[in-house]
Amino acid sequence: MNDVLKQLSKIGIVPVIKIDDVDKAIPLAKALCNGGLPCAEITFRTAQGEEAIRRVAKELPEMLVGAGTVLTVDQVDRAVAAGAKFIVSPGLNPKVVKHCIDIGIPVAPGCSSPSDIEAALEMGLTTVKFFPAEQLGGVNFIKALAGPYVNVTFMPTGGVNASNLLDYLSFNKILCCGGTWMVKADLINEGKFDEIERLTRQAVQSMLGFELMHVGINGKNEDEAVKIAKMFETMFGFEHKVGNSSVFAAKCIEVMKTPYVGDNGHIAIGTNFIERAVAYFERNGFAFDMDTAKYDAKGNMIAVYFKDQIGGFGVHLVQKK
Repeated sequence: MNDVLKQLSKIGIVPVIKIDDVDKAIPLAKALCNGGLPCAEITFRTAQGEEAIRRVAKELPEMLVGAGTVLTVDQVDRAVAAGAKFIVSPGLNPKVVKHCIDIGIPVAPGCSSPSDIEAALEMGLTTVKFFPAEQLGGVNFIKALAGPYVNVTFMPTGGVNASNLLDYLSFNKILCCGGTWMVKADLINEGKFDEIERLTRQAVQSMLGFELMHVGINGKNEDEAVKIAKMFETMFGFEHKVGNSSVFAAKCIEVMKTPYVGDNGHIAIGTNFIERAVAYFERNGFAFDMDTAKYDAKGNMIAVYFKDQIGGFGVHLVQKK
């Protein structure tokens, strides 16, 4: 997969922006970055789109900015010259797609039928935009399309919002989702960048879905671990269960048979999408001990510890089931 598409996948949500006042492009982009989404699809729906891309690409090089609603080869060239790192179109225009491929810019054309997808595959693409997503049948229609096209991933846009975001992202053929609910035109035009940042942060937190899963206690040996777990069972009715390396009291307390990560023990935080969560934390300056990472039989990461302890506790992310 192209590196740009990999980055979009790790971010998960792509704000789709219509700029009416180019002077609002930079504060808008900063609000998105501060809220946890360092990417944007700035559309060519207005004459200010090209200049907005240019300013954001120059002032915020850490932001992954692309051009949307690209309808012509000329718009592709103007977008790339302005600094766009990817191109998105509402439909599949063979001339536009071929030109993007020829100049080496990732492109996601809008596809809404098997015929569209086969045309995209014929041109060498395996990631397409699905637009307008909700009006065409939403995630259920995407699942139906994905059946015969097992190597295709989708970027649904159109009707995706805070209430249905997880329905889309929970399907493993969804690369990322495009959305406008955190960047509504009235919020941008009225300069409500604090509200945009709040809605952006809310969207990221909803996507990642962090919650406390269990607390770990370091036991000296198996006998002590069992004893500790049984004490929680006696006190609170948390039934203990002996495992290979630890003893659980219900699902919320894990007692290690031998001391493990963390001076005092560990804390497990669940997340909806562990690889997106890892990318999110790394973008914010946190580091992971990848030697502690665990994977399932399909090679998907299911757990990993942060490098630094908090209050003497190791902290690790756990993929929710």
